[in-house]
Amino acid sequence: MHPTSDTIYQRADVYHDFYLGRGKDYRAEAALVRELIAQRAPGARSLLDVACGTGSHLRELAKTFEEAAGVDLSEQMLAVAARTNPGVPCHQGDMRTFRLGRTYSAVTCMFSSIGYLATTDDLDQAVQNLADHLEPGGVLVVEPWWCPESFLPGYVGADVVTVGGRTIARVSHTVREGTSSRMDVHYTVAAPATGVEHFTDTHVMSLFARSDYKVAFQRAGLELEYVRDELFGPGLFVATPREARP
Repeated sequence: MHPTSDTIYQRADVYHDFYLGRGKDYRAEAALVRELIAQRAPGARSLLDVACGTGSHLRELAKTFEEAAGVDLSEQMLAVAARTNPGVPCHQGDMRTFRLGRTYSAVTCMFSSIGYLATTDDLDQAVQNLADHLEPGGVLVVEPWWCPESFLPGYVGADVVTVGGRTIARVSHTVREGTSSRMDVHYTVAAPATGVEHFTDTHVMSLFARSDYKVAFQRAGLELEYVRDELFGPGLFVATPREARP
């Protein structure tokens, strides 16, 4: 994966509260993902959310399935996910190499996490691993990062939220560096008991071409569809095993 500053993933509590306060609609996003899965696998009963972060999508998705589980690289993010998803197994692992020894009706990878992969070889390996955890007739849903033609260089994001008495300000600036984007993020966090603190993050994410994704899914034996929806800026990739299609 890309070398990045992972301060925000070590501060999973700040990450969780920021997106909660910002109003990210995990419920609506999960509802669309459930619909896409149900259309292609009406009998789906189990789900694995890879790069589950603090478990906000997982919490919403798990309501529909008899079994659900999460995987993430960050111990701190998983600790929050475990609190927000009591009774749901949450495993530590890299999306390219984790092995759970079982398969699921649906596998998801949300919030553009796949963009952290550094090369197309990494992308191929990750998509194959996700496919390996899919039951015959299952569904894989991946939210990509921006493709080169849709990326907006120089983008500035700014938000201030207050959750649980703590105020979090986040400002970001994103530029293109070769075949990747580089997002520099500044956080200022203020709370009555601890005062004011400031930290920075850098996120380097690959601007994979649509064709890179298509090749990776094809190599993993999957038929790929691209779905546009206003809830997901970069869209969604929805894939099913090739042999399972009529």
